[in-house]
Amino acid sequence: MIVEKNVVIPVSDGHWLRANIYRPAQDGPYPVLMSLGIYGKDIHFADGYELPWKKLQTLNPAIIDDGSSGRYLRWEMIDPERWVPDGYVVIAVDGRGSGQSPGYLDPFSPRETQDYYDAIEWAATQPWSCGKVGLIGISYLSIKQWQVAALQPPHLAAICPWEGGSDLYRDWSHHGGIFSNSFPTAWWPRQVLPNQHGNAATHHRDRDTGKTTTGAALSDYLLRANRADHAGDLLQHPLDDAWFRQRSPDLGRVQVPLFSAGNWGGCGLHLRGNVEGFCRAGSGLKWLDMHIGTHFESFYLPAYIDRQKRFFAYFLKGEANGWDGEPTIRLEIRSPDGAVARNEAEWPLARTDWQLHYLDAAAQSLSIDSPAAAASSTFVAMGDGVTFLTRPFDQATEFTGPVTARLWIASSTPDADIFATLRLFRPDGREVVFAGASDTEPVARGWLRASHRKLDPAMSTPVRPYHSHDEIQKLEPGQPYLLDVEIWPTSIVCPPGYRLALTLQGRDYEAPGVSGRILHNHERDRPRTEFDGRTTILTGPGHVSYLLLPHIPSQSGATP
Repeated sequence: MIVEKNVVIPVSDGHWLRANIYRPAQDGPYPVLMSLGIYGKDIHFADGYELPWKKLQTLNPAIIDDGSSGRYLRWEMIDPERWVPDGYVVIAVDGRGSGQSPGYLDPFSPRETQDYYDAIEWAATQPWSCGKVGLIGISYLSIKQWQVAALQPPHLAAICPWEGGSDLYRDWSHHGGIFSNSFPTAWWPRQVLPNQHGNAATHHRDRDTGKTTTGAALSDYLLRANRADHAGDLLQHPLDDAWFRQRSPDLGRVQVPLFSAGNWGGCGLHLRGNVEGFCRAGSGLKWLDMHIGTHFESFYLPAYIDRQKRFFAYFLKGEANGWDGEPTIRLEIRSPDGAVARNEAEWPLARTDWQLHYLDAAAQSLSIDSPAAAASSTFVAMGDGVTFLTRPFDQATEFTGPVTARLWIASSTPDADIFATLRLFRPDGREVVFAGASDTEPVARGWLRASHRKLDPAMSTPVRPYHSHDEIQKLEPGQPYLLDVEIWPTSIVCPPGYRLALTLQGRDYEAPGVSGRILHNHERDRPRTEFDGRTTILTGPGHVSYLLLPHIPSQSGATP
């Protein structure tokens, strides 16, 4: 394998980026697999992310074996030693302003996306390239794929966005219109700024050279001047305005073949965007894979690498490997004991039995029978909220698909945030939680700010509301309002004796065994005068509130 470090890639505004290129020693040409990110192309996985690295080694002891020395493993990127021998050129690009690429650091910006377009076109015309470029990577590297694919680079041939949002407003920064401060305020200083180009104080070192991974040192003044205020920018734009639209792709323009992989436990980032991207992409050749576990483990496990390789071999190398006959959708159907893979043909599943489970505030229950009498339940917004429970299931019951909560609420303040959590309980009352992409998670989560309740009728479907987030409609205290809360897609098989629950609160859900990394508690976004009041849920005649669940009728061998 030939390894070329810090290769200069010119871009269209006269600037340039640096990339590491890994290619076969034999003359080509070969197809290219590329990723562009801001986490550092020269930082070894183990050095940048020690705890995930140790967990990955436990899950996949063969991550370093006869097929790979592990020398070139990088966070959320493919391992060149596992791909170059199959006849690919692997390119890892430091995005502008990060690592060894100088310039203004502005995550998800149109300029960064144009740089990616230029890098793709540059790679396609190199003497070792056959002219076909594919994109692959996790999270940030996935988000960038959706963005650049919508620009339609002529030589882009296929993409594999693995666990990453496709809408910067709804998937990344404002869940249901509520500002998610964890990524901009924790991710930014911990993962991004240490890798800013010119950061002499970085703790990251290139194992090959012993030098910093961030290039020539800049003064503190120049460092600050050479980067956007990402958290401040997000806070300055509470609505899905033109600033966000420049950073969220028109998915209908994504025309290349795509293999979208999401995580049922990816609440807050690594789930919704992969499903929405698959559904709304303009490509006629697209596949969806939904799995379980942490957001980095599946990407590096042999069974998933095999699927990635079959996808790219078909579209980049023209191999007749049967991928064209691969089922459109592969779902890992979750249960408290694990998951069983199942192939499907469409999303949502055509055979779904959409069930209304009505809320009854008097009994605090969820039932397929509508309550006969009106009732209400009031909770302190920043307290534990109120929980509605189903009866114990008589038999194994599967719910797989989008989930919606239609709620009538009243608030004592001019606004209210609804945090809707779908939970599963064992017969002994203990909650079932799952290892998620970033946290330990309940079954599913959803969010909605009441003043953002306006729906986009063109984008909404009968089973998945889509909020426009283009204006703020305050509440008149004490008056009832109808809210359609999008709960992110899920899959769960409820065994006999188990119960589902819907917990409604005015703050992030916390419970024993549930770890919350993606939080919504920024004081500027949630002033107490508006969000620390009392919220009332109204149910029954006149104010019918319900949970819409995607029940999947049982089939022989279809559920765990």
